[in-house]
Amino acid sequence: MEQKVVKYKAIPTIKKAKRVAAYARISSGKDAMLHSLSSQVSYYANYIQNHRGWRYVGVYADEAVSGTLDNRENFLKLLADCRLGKIDMIITKSISRFSRNTITLIHTVRELKSLGVDVFFEEQNLHSLSGDGEVMLSILASFAQEEARSVSENMLWRIQQNFKQGLVYSKTMLGYRIEDSTLIVVPEEAEVVKRVFRLYLEGHGTHAIAKLLNKEGVPSRHKKQFSKSTIQYMLRNKDYTGELHLQKTYQYDYLSKKTILNKGEKTMYIVHDAHEAIIDLFTFEAVQEELARRDNDYPHSRLRHNHLYSGLIKCGHCGCTLGRGKLRDKYIWRCNTYRSKGKDVCPLNAIPESEIERLIKEVIHSSVIEENNLRSTIRAIVARNDRTLEFLLMDGTSMTEAWISPSRKDSWTIAMKERARIKSKQIHKERRKEYEENHSHSVNNQSTDKITTY
Repeated sequence: MEQKVVKYKAIPTIKKAKRVAAYARISSGKDAMLHSLSSQVSYYANYIQNHRGWRYVGVYADEAVSGTLDNRENFLKLLADCRLGKIDMIITKSISRFSRNTITLIHTVRELKSLGVDVFFEEQNLHSLSGDGEVMLSILASFAQEEARSVSENMLWRIQQNFKQGLVYSKTMLGYRIEDSTLIVVPEEAEVVKRVFRLYLEGHGTHAIAKLLNKEGVPSRHKKQFSKSTIQYMLRNKDYTGELHLQKTYQYDYLSKKTILNKGEKTMYIVHDAHEAIIDLFTFEAVQEELARRDNDYPHSRLRHNHLYSGLIKCGHCGCTLGRGKLRDKYIWRCNTYRSKGKDVCPLNAIPESEIERLIKEVIHSSVIEENNLRSTIRAIVARNDRTLEFLLMDGTSMTEAWISPSRKDSWTIAMKERARIKSKQIHKERRKEYEENHSHSVNNQSTDKITTY
């Protein structure tokens, strides 16, 4: 029997379009730089959409943040979308735009490589998935990091020279603008500052003041919404009394760009009668006493720092870090955006610390949580709105676990708030009367020098 051979034409495989995103960043909020960022976004959008075989995912852009920081909001969103399998390739202008921290860069590129995501650096004409990609990135990133260090040192030297002369280098305060290295009062903003101090002495809390100003549409210094931390900073800022304090904080690390409170490590400069006062000294001192009283009366409202989990837990809604607090004698972790701006901005639920500990023990397979074991296993924890925690592990994998929420009620009632407000107002009246009786004339105990150094 003769065999019959039937030929079938091969069906050509349809190559899937490569899903491409871009990342852009500027380190200054000046108008010229913002225009540059807008141009970058437009350029990448057109470039990707007009490239054959590519599918446009989006442009992730961060405004006025340093490339040395790891908490760039849209940069983190970009990484999150890569982990979800939404992106095949990332295009960015240069290594310094992506990250100036060599360790951060290599760690990020390695994670993306494990996910099959290529990063193309235009200036260097370098693909991270190429054979020598990681070696070249290590070398070039080291140069970018050294450049960041040199720029930081030169800037700090110039700032120090201004401090010695009692000149304002850079100060963003509601109520003032800098003209010829001097703070000049902005009348309409000064009225807002006075109102904040007055409301606080009347018994309003910092969160309530921020909420009220935002509801009325009152703009802050940077035309953004007020937050609890913004109000707290204003109330503690003695510069509003006309006494200029320079180098109250300082930058201790050029990579992280973190600033810490100056407790004597650096020279502090105080310039007496430096500018026109918005708040009189009595009102300022009365506010400081009230701040101290409320801290003593309501210790549970203060955050706990330097905890084992500090900086580890991130909000899946807004990208902000979660902070530790206390509710009904039990510790919880809550998004700092929620704390400062309310649930309308970030609705993430507070997470019981006991649940976090339970899930961490399951992930690290240990009944005891030690820092070395924790940090070597878990890179980050992302809290989601669906009451789950996503554990991002050091090996590039992730785990998602659900946490259980105990039922609770609001322990701070309206009646309690009203009693505290009345009490605070009465105390302020009594203290003002006492002050006026004991200070019939002003006492000048300042130094004869214009600038005092500590």
